[in-house]
Amino acid sequence: MVGLSLSPHWLEALLGEKFFNPCLIHESAKKNEKNIFCLDCCTSICPHCLSPHRSHRLLQIRRYVYHDVIRVDDIEKLINCDFVQSYTTNSAKVVFLNQRPQSRPFRGSGNVCTICDRSLQDPYLFCSLACKVHHLVRTEGGLWKYLYECEFLPLPEGTKGESCDLDDGQMTPDSVLESPVSLGTSSGSSASGGAVGCKTVVCTATTEFTVKKKRSSISGSRTTYRPTCSRVSEISMSLNRRKSIPQRSPLY
Repeated sequence: MVGLSLSPHWLEALLGEKFFNPCLIHESAKKNEKNIFCLDCCTSICPHCLSPHRSHRLLQIRRYVYHDVIRVDDIEKLINCDFVQSYTTNSAKVVFLNQRPQSRPFRGSGNVCTICDRSLQDPYLFCSLACKVHHLVRTEGGLWKYLYECEFLPLPEGTKGESCDLDDGQMTPDSVLESPVSLGTSSGSSASGGAVGCKTVVCTATTEFTVKKKRSSISGSRTTYRPTCSRVSEISMSLNRRKSIPQRSPLY
């Protein structure tokens, strides 16, 4: 993406990395998909590669509707994510890392992404973290005032604290569409941040899966409560018997 060269190297690598490919070092191992990003090495690793990276800053990448997402609680320790549309799934709020391809451009009159014109809920301005980065680099010449210092960023620990409690990164699309609420002032944002970066998103939104679920439930209810016409069927069978070839008496 144009302008990423003006962002920190770790962010450029994060947005350009291909995740969930099998690790070539641990080809024969199970669960060898590269779903961890090391900020200090600027590379993706699999869970079996963790040992030499234990003291590094690490992020777990997840997948939602076949695209890479990251938990807001994790990425907001590094960069301001205000006005990036978030989704709540598996009890966690996530944002997309990059733009998602669209089959056709949005032609409605609603709110759309400032960069790629994807349909959004109010008051969001960006559909992904990459779109916000692109906008800030293009309009403000960089995004250094939106970055946060974070010297320690470990992966989540297990219940006993002895090992990383990594899942496979696949998130179930079970989100529920919520009504947008007003945005409050963020304490970690710059006072001179302008329209972008001076507020905190406090609501979540989802799109297609809720609609699909509603439609499926409606269609299911119609099928369940469709009345049966057993009496009509009996009458129809009776009429068919009457319409059969008549038995005529022979002519003498």
